Amino acid sequence: MTRPENIQIETSPPVSDEIRKTTCYMCACRCGINVHMKDGQIAYIEGNRDHPVNQGVLCGKGSSGIMQHYAPSRLRAPLKRVGPRGSGEFEEISWEEALDIATGWLEPIRQTDPKKLAFFTGRDQSQSFTSFWAQSYGTPNYAAHGGFCSVNMAAGGIYTMGGAFWEFGQPDWDRTKLFVLFGVAEDHDSNPIKIGIGKMKGHGGKVMGINPIRSGYNAVADEWVGITPGTDGLLILSIAHELFRSGKVDLDYLRRYTNAGFLVNAEEGPEKGLFLRDADGKPLVIDQKTGKPEAFDKPGVIANLAASQGENRTVFQLMAEKYLAAEYAPEAVAERCGLSAERIRNIAAEFARVAFEEEISLDVEWTDWKGEKHDKMIGRPISFHAMRGISAHSNGFQTARALHVLQILLGSVEVPGGFRFKPPYPKPPEAHPKPHAGVTPGKPLDGPHLGYAMGPEHLLIEEDGTAKRIDKAFTWENPFSAHGLMHMVISNAHAGDPYKIDTLFLYMANMAWNSSMNTADVIRMLTDKDENGEYVIPHIIYSDAYSSETVAYADLILPDTTYLERHDCISLLDRPICEAEAAADSIRWPVVEPDRDVRNFQTVLVQLANKMGLPGFTDEGGNAKWVDYADYIQNHERRPGVGPLAGWRGKDGDKSGRGEANPNQIEKYIENGGFWIGHIPEEAQFYKPWNKAYQDWAVEIGLYDSPLFYAFNLYVEPLRKMQLAAEGHGDVQPPDHLRDRIQRTMDPLPTWYEPFENTNVDVDEFPVHALTQRPMQMYHSWGTQNAWLRQITGKNYMYLPKKIWQENGFEDGDYARITSVHGSIVVPVALHEGLNDHTIWTWNAIGKRKGAWALDEKAPEATEGFLLNHLIHELQPPKGDGMRWTNSDPVTGQAAWFDLRVKIEKADPKPDEAQPVFPPIKSPVGKGPKNVARKI
Repeated sequence: MTRPENIQIETSPPVSDEIRKTTCYMCACRCGINVHMKDGQIAYIEGNRDHPVNQGVLCGKGSSGIMQHYAPSRLRAPLKRVGPRGSGEFEEISWEEALDIATGWLEPIRQTDPKKLAFFTGRDQSQSFTSFWAQSYGTPNYAAHGGFCSVNMAAGGIYTMGGAFWEFGQPDWDRTKLFVLFGVAEDHDSNPIKIGIGKMKGHGGKVMGINPIRSGYNAVADEWVGITPGTDGLLILSIAHELFRSGKVDLDYLRRYTNAGFLVNAEEGPEKGLFLRDADGKPLVIDQKTGKPEAFDKPGVIANLAASQGENRTVFQLMAEKYLAAEYAPEAVAERCGLSAERIRNIAAEFARVAFEEEISLDVEWTDWKGEKHDKMIGRPISFHAMRGISAHSNGFQTARALHVLQILLGSVEVPGGFRFKPPYPKPPEAHPKPHAGVTPGKPLDGPHLGYAMGPEHLLIEEDGTAKRIDKAFTWENPFSAHGLMHMVISNAHAGDPYKIDTLFLYMANMAWNSSMNTADVIRMLTDKDENGEYVIPHIIYSDAYSSETVAYADLILPDTTYLERHDCISLLDRPICEAEAAADSIRWPVVEPDRDVRNFQTVLVQLANKMGLPGFTDEGGNAKWVDYADYIQNHERRPGVGPLAGWRGKDGDKSGRGEANPNQIEKYIENGGFWIGHIPEEAQFYKPWNKAYQDWAVEIGLYDSPLFYAFNLYVEPLRKMQLAAEGHGDVQPPDHLRDRIQRTMDPLPTWYEPFENTNVDVDEFPVHALTQRPMQMYHSWGTQNAWLRQITGKNYMYLPKKIWQENGFEDGDYARITSVHGSIVVPVALHEGLNDHTIWTWNAIGKRKGAWALDEKAPEATEGFLLNHLIHELQPPKGDGMRWTNSDPVTGQAAWFDLRVKIEKADPKPDEAQPVFPPIKSPVGKGPKNVARKI
């Protein structure tokens, strides 16, 4: 055989003829991506090496964004329901008709009773805008998904130190030597954490994972601590016990930068437990130089932590007394935490060793809030990270508080090697809005919906004590519910408690499936009719990009674009992409135009606002200020000179942070790769809450209007104010049945109590903890229809520890019946040896309902996939007191998904598919092809 001559093989064929840079939406990292175009279509997605968030790193989610864009389940046009709710029977209509229908439902109630609209959004990234729309409309009933995700972490951090993990801050990856993860959600912040862990291990740092489940980040940890679910706070306070006992707390840091030295009133009466204050209302400390009481922020004053004034003692002394008590000793807590006392002592000793024996000193001069000059920046190279795992418990707020306080005791917040805030944080609770619910027909709401209550006077309750909001946020049941309670909206609306609504308006919230506790009952509520044969919830409007389970339960569908077909703004007013060293924001823009009759949901809100003439969106003459969302992004000003985007402001684009609107701003972002970044000066990099240089820089670029110097709150005075009301003091009083719970759970110092389900069910009958978590490769529920991601996780198992596996005689291929006090499921099981002995777990949102997402009804997600949601209820089991208490944290109202207790047994005979099985629903997009691909 002769070899043909002159044959050339193209070993590297071009994958694209153009690259368009934008921002990923496959999780909340908001990484920069390069979208490769071929013949005007998307061919390939890779990371943007110049982007500050991911520096070119891209995960499986990000790369598979191309399959999200080409997903067969994409909605194609506006839809009007023509069959019963749940039938999936729709007809396609024009956008003109869709907007007329929506306006026909929304405008009459706006003019008569705006609270009859409940507008709630899911994991969207434009909450600054959607809340602005809801406020302009006038309804008090607005919030996003944080109430069933991580409000405990956010609120716990804001009330304690003015920020929290992960969108609010990050470790000092270049210097930290011990990185400790508690209950991390692996679908959040994944690329930055991967990069950071790589840096740490590169310079000899150590990773410790404290989690009942060893997966993801915990699998690469140098040390794994398999704690019992719901006991994280108890472990943390036991570590605090050891730190106090051994004298390993940063006294200088505490006296300078926290309220550890504040004097607490010991006199019986309405002021007991509040801070002593001077004539200007400033909390008092005893100056260690003069021995006299002085305002805490007076130049030259350094608090004496050991001082007292009569019976009035300092916060530090109250803390020492509380945490040195025998109830927090390792021997007292070890069994409940699932650890040995020696292990707890060793963890505490390691924390102290790294913090104090490996101290960092940077030769950087800086000036503090009192005018004192420092020639060095001293750091503690231990950093923490936590997320939903410790939040989604009924004791999650106090647990999050405890973890933030632990960092502060070690002096490891806003110092080299420790936890660092990302602009626009730090921001103390006093600097945030207060919640508002003042409704006037035809007018905007009297202020922002969500905020941080500082006392009973900020609760949103009527004179008779009933709630002003449909979700009962900011009531005595959950006074600090800074993110609202999305999981309670449908059940409260169905019950007409505290009142009936007319229209439920949802965006990107799959409430008829994986985003609800008690899914079957929620479906019943959405389809239930009253005695007149009318739906109990009269109108449901839903916007989504895909044919999810919830589509079938809506009356009107407003189809959204994919993230590669839209304008978006990742704003400093909202959830920005900042790093600890810089302020930053970014955009998305339509790298391709939609090939379907769909519209960016935010543009649809602008169009609805213009049709209704909403204040804020229209001028006094009724003329529209903006034609679409891109127009809003460039030209809206939240405050003079401060708008959604901070980069290239001013008419010539020569200003940063503050400046007039720039008509070419979005183009400047596109030219720069889709992002803007403004670096913090070197002398302002650390000690942000007390660093004059940082505060001046933050004011200059518009993060603050004036400096926000403040002390960290080891002791949260607003919690004590709630306790005082429960003790009978003040004009705003809680109902009698809540008084004991308020006093027990709203301790101004972090505390721990048993998760509510542990005390409301027979734990001998239900001895096992059951958890669910997102896979690292999937963030939104719509990730499980993605053709590439399905190949990684096309079905889910209930993972069992070896102890439970052997006790029940399980073998590969078996199914188990998992039963809670609320319900039962029958599901496939698998052995997982990296588990707490009393804990089982599964991936969340893998299971799909037959007929949804354009998947075949025999797809593994619909036959072997399942949800743990069927075992969870939005209400706790009856306690015999005639009431059903919400399954939520009593401080913030966060859904207590992870309190779940179950029992387990082998399913015999093995079913043909996972149970329960819901009837298939009809999808307006039908089924997708067998293979999803695009020809290049």
